[in-house]
Amino acid sequence: MSQGQGQEQDQDQEQRQSRTRERTGTAGEPDPRRWWGLVVIAVAQLMVVLDATIVNIALPSAQRELHMSDANRQWVITAYTLAFGGLLLLGGRIADLVGRKRAFIIGLVGFAIASALGGAASGQGLLFGARALQGAFAAVLAPSALSLLTTTFTDGKERSKAFGIYGAIAGGGSAIGLIAGGLLTEYLDWRWCLYVNVPIAVVATAGAWVFLHDRRGHGEARLDVPGVVLGCGGLVAIVYGCSEAQPRGWGDAMVIGLLVGGAVLLAVFAWWQGRARHPLLPLHIVRDRNRAGAFLTMALAVIAMFGMFLFMTYYLQVVLGYSPVKTGLAFLPITAAIIVGSTQISARLLHHLPPRVLMVPGAVFAAAGLFWLTTLTAEPAYVSHVLPSELLVGLGMGLIFMPVMSTATAGVAPQDSGVTSATVNTAQQVGGSIGTALLNTIATSTSATYIGSHLATAAREAGGRLPPATREGVVKDGVVHGFTVAIGWGAGIMLLAGVVAGVLVNGKAPKHGDGEGAGEGKGGGGGGGEEAV
Repeated sequence: MSQGQGQEQDQDQEQRQSRTRERTGTAGEPDPRRWWGLVVIAVAQLMVVLDATIVNIALPSAQRELHMSDANRQWVITAYTLAFGGLLLLGGRIADLVGRKRAFIIGLVGFAIASALGGAASGQGLLFGARALQGAFAAVLAPSALSLLTTTFTDGKERSKAFGIYGAIAGGGSAIGLIAGGLLTEYLDWRWCLYVNVPIAVVATAGAWVFLHDRRGHGEARLDVPGVVLGCGGLVAIVYGCSEAQPRGWGDAMVIGLLVGGAVLLAVFAWWQGRARHPLLPLHIVRDRNRAGAFLTMALAVIAMFGMFLFMTYYLQVVLGYSPVKTGLAFLPITAAIIVGSTQISARLLHHLPPRVLMVPGAVFAAAGLFWLTTLTAEPAYVSHVLPSELLVGLGMGLIFMPVMSTATAGVAPQDSGVTSATVNTAQQVGGSIGTALLNTIATSTSATYIGSHLATAAREAGGRLPPATREGVVKDGVVHGFTVAIGWGAGIMLLAGVVAGVLVNGKAPKHGDGEGAGEGKGGGGGGGEEAV
């Protein structure tokens, strides 16, 4: 290579770096207010995660006041789940097109308005509509929050810390929602489980205007309308099919039709994305080995974890007779363990270790905690069984969530960071829907078989008449037996998540100073191949 050519290349590289500094507006220096920006992002993400569980505690009170039937009651949850899970890919692409900060603020404002409508609902129809609206705006808010985090923190050590905090919120927010829901329902009113989002959103919106910075959206791109119809339609069908599998059963024609139809739509969606000029989800995002492994690990881990939250809430409240507040407080240890695992272990080690070195032990810890619960009985066993299980599962999920999110969003071009973040959230949301439906079906069918056979045996031994206390004891034992069998399946699924992480995620440890973050190009999803924004 001649000296002149070398000088020309140096000049070209300097010009590219200069243009990058002009776009970021930071003169090559990190934004001095980026940690305040993290606070804003964390508050917004916590609001979205809380809403997934806080309304569960308020549901019985809302059902009584608004005169909902048992059949319609599920729509308070399903309306939100369908809109959120089905529209995430669209929300992520909107963030890429109009700008992440703008999408973030739109999501916050819309979520607050929908929450206020739900809190003021005078009938079940308005509440269902408000919950669907909440889910739609959450589908814009969640991916824009994660993509803002990805593009704001590009230094390796800072990125690890930021993702540690974000991972703690993503994993522990559900338990915090149970506590908040119990307190608000017991001491105020169920409507405050929705109203509480309004002041949070106002504070977060003000903070976003001041502390968050973002480059303009990519207006030259166009929205892939066929991709939106196919992708969002497929996700809605699968999420709805999973929600209907609980009351109807997996063999129901409607459930099978929804699941098969959703799978077909997603297959056509994948085919179309390879041909669309401006694809909704560029296929190179999911073809990357590390990123695909992170998505699948997230989905499998959430399937197992959602089952634990569902069964433990019922066990504590119905079997042990805990109040809503006491139930929420009983989940504090798992929240603390997730925070420790994400912020004190993963955030400190991810910069020096390959991601799977954290993910695999995390899955083993979480599986061990779930397996511990398979020895539960109807007798009070919080200290001996529930507490140690929560600590193991929380620590394990803290080791999984943070490196999964960091790996999934690493090395992505800025114009694709929104839809990539949406894919992470989609894996989490669809995994939760499948986990809730699948494990609940296993639990209820196992319980029904146990209760039927044991009641018949007890009736024969008692000469045909069963005392109420005996019947109640058999029912409680059967319910707990169903829980333990389903949680055993959850432990196996968690181990499968560890296998997937160990086999697929082969990225190396990030190197400090290499400029980790969202890349300008299509770089790999591993830890070390990221390019600076």
